[in-house]
Amino acid sequence: MNTTITYELPLNERIRVFIRLEQLFQQFSHFLTGESVADKRAALSVLLDIMTIFRRNNLKSEILKELDRHTKVLNKITNNQGVDAEKLEELLSKLNQTSKKLYATNGKIGNQVMESDLFQSIAQRSSIPGGSCSFDLPEFHFWLEQNESIRLKDLEHWSSPFEDIRIAIDLILNFIRNCSSPTQKLAEAGFFQFLLDTNQPHQLLRVSLDKSIPCFAEISGGKHRCTIRFMVPSSDNKRSMQSPNNIAFTLTCCTF
Repeated sequence: MNTTITYELPLNERIRVFIRLEQLFQQFSHFLTGESVADKRAALSVLLDIMTIFRRNNLKSEILKELDRHTKVLNKITNNQGVDAEKLEELLSKLNQTSKKLYATNGKIGNQVMESDLFQSIAQRSSIPGGSCSFDLPEFHFWLEQNESIRLKDLEHWSSPFEDIRIAIDLILNFIRNCSSPTQKLAEAGFFQFLLDTNQPHQLLRVSLDKSIPCFAEISGGKHRCTIRFMVPSSDNKRSMQSPNNIAFTLTCCTF
């Protein structure tokens, strides 16, 4: 059982988008396995959010750059003492396979999903609150009442163009989160501030604290300086306030 809560702050736009997509992919997987009409509505809503992010970003290019960077870093440490050569070779193989699949993808990812008239209709009505009611989209209502195998097949088909992207993002974020060791810190009166080494390619900050501590972490900062405040959640219409207590936590400055 996990006894800690971890808060993250991406330190560049690329990682920020990756983490947003990671969360959406996780939500989609959750709703995909549910068999209720509400689950399928939620799955489609999440898929539309994923498509919106893809329309706004050149994600294929960004992910390939990150995969190539990771491959170069791992190749540099191949002959280092203490490196598990077999494990390293396995990681490099995964990176190369994922890169090849993305390089082989033609056109803008996700565009083929809109070839479905049903999905296109749902997408057009999605900007209207409650715009996919049965009287607005009777075809969608019909689809929602179909056998689970039919609905699942369609959702898997519509989401398939994003599968390689999902694998790549999981791979990248897993590397970044596990590349550095956490250190024990103490926030005096709920406040902690520190400087980042600008010579290091910091990607992500991770703050973990025990679930028994009645506070949440607010992390802010940029390339040079970061601040962590441990806040007591609001109650009885009062605003959240910084804890007056000393808070023990672990800090990981993820650099890869």
